[in-house]
Amino acid sequence: MREPAALLNRVMDIALETIGARRGFILLKSPRQAEGFEVVCSRNIHRKAIADLREFSGSVVERVLNEQQPVLTVDASHDERFAGAESVQLHHIRSVICVPLICRKETVGAIYLDGDQTTRFEEGDLRFVEAFGRQISIALENAHLLHELRVENSRLKRQLSLSQMFPEIIGQSQAIRKILEVVRSVADSDATVLIEGESGTGKELIARALHRHSSRRDQPFIPVFCGTLAETLLESELFGHRRGAFTGATEDKLGLLEVADGGTVFLDEISEISPSVQARLLRILQEGEIKRVGESTIRRVNLRLIAATNRNLYQQVQAGCFREDLYYRLNVIHIQVPPLRERREDIPVLAEHFLKKANRKNNKSVRGFTPSALEAMMAYEWPGNIRELENAVERAVILARGPQITPAQLSLTRSRPDSLIGKPLKDVEKYVIQQTLKLTGYNRTRAAEMLNVSRRWLQYRLKEWGLTESR
Repeated sequence: MREPAALLNRVMDIALETIGARRGFILLKSPRQAEGFEVVCSRNIHRKAIADLREFSGSVVERVLNEQQPVLTVDASHDERFAGAESVQLHHIRSVICVPLICRKETVGAIYLDGDQTTRFEEGDLRFVEAFGRQISIALENAHLLHELRVENSRLKRQLSLSQMFPEIIGQSQAIRKILEVVRSVADSDATVLIEGESGTGKELIARALHRHSSRRDQPFIPVFCGTLAETLLESELFGHRRGAFTGATEDKLGLLEVADGGTVFLDEISEISPSVQARLLRILQEGEIKRVGESTIRRVNLRLIAATNRNLYQQVQAGCFREDLYYRLNVIHIQVPPLRERREDIPVLAEHFLKKANRKNNKSVRGFTPSALEAMMAYEWPGNIRELENAVERAVILARGPQITPAQLSLTRSRPDSLIGKPLKDVEKYVIQQTLKLTGYNRTRAAEMLNVSRRWLQYRLKEWGLTESR
């Protein structure tokens, strides 16, 4: 502790001078050892002689530390408690005073003073040192409280700073704070970032925050959803094409990677891209070069790449579905976004945020949630994560007829499809798809992700059943 250091030194000098001690030291609990003590202040004694407490085993200091009682011995060499101690004979100790330092009923250290053959401590000397010991204990307690206050103050300042820097990323959990610390640290670099997390966890928000706090903030931010496009279309969208490169290519087209030159490209659902597109992306990351589809001209681009996936991309590498060299190029900085069920402490603040947003959007004035509604939200698993929470709150705001949202308006308890037991498989499949679409706000891409099917397959089924976007 730096603050009480001057006090401890002053106390030691006064104590030695007042009671006529030859030497002394003050022990405090060591921050480096779980149960150890270390000398923080000494006079007229070499630190090497007192650094190891084993030298004092069975002697004055050990007794005081263990029993929390002061010790006064007028003549240690004739005191049966200590006469056999090696340190008494070794250092020609005669009179000894040792008092414990106690904070919150816990021994945090001791003051040790001794004298030679000409010194004789008395009860008054002991009372004097005990009084000093109490003052030291108070000072140490105050220093401890001050340290805790500063740590908490620093934490709150960091949290406030992060909230001010990233107002669009709502959350107070440790997991979110760690993510924002990473974003703040790497935003202004050009390092590629891989963001992994379940659908609906806010991966694009993090990507946008990285861009907005980078030196590229005034240049384009281009999001590309790789899972929604067929291979040929995705190549054309990303890299552009030359007129006549394929059927329908009636004119030259600038690719999004060229449009984003100087800025940031966010590739969502990166795990869905084909081997051909993977190879092209690797060339960009290695050389900063692209070629439009159907031409041989090499064009240079300067951009930052941020990728995201709702899968474990390393497992995709191990399964042979994703290039290992591209994976390591993308994964320079890795951000894992936890699902909402793993940071439930963020649910109330997120719900309040979405409540205000839904009120503005729908011209409503719902004031909050009933306690039972909050309890229901905290207990729910949120398979659709933050996106599902936002949809649930907006739906509840629209349905609300009173000042507060109730559990019934949140509609979080989904009925069990017991009526489907024994039904044709087609009916079960239809039910699951309808429920998933409802869960994702009728976002077909997200629904396909959750069902682990392709968007094309999902569209085929919806067309087959004559289902529309109607809710």
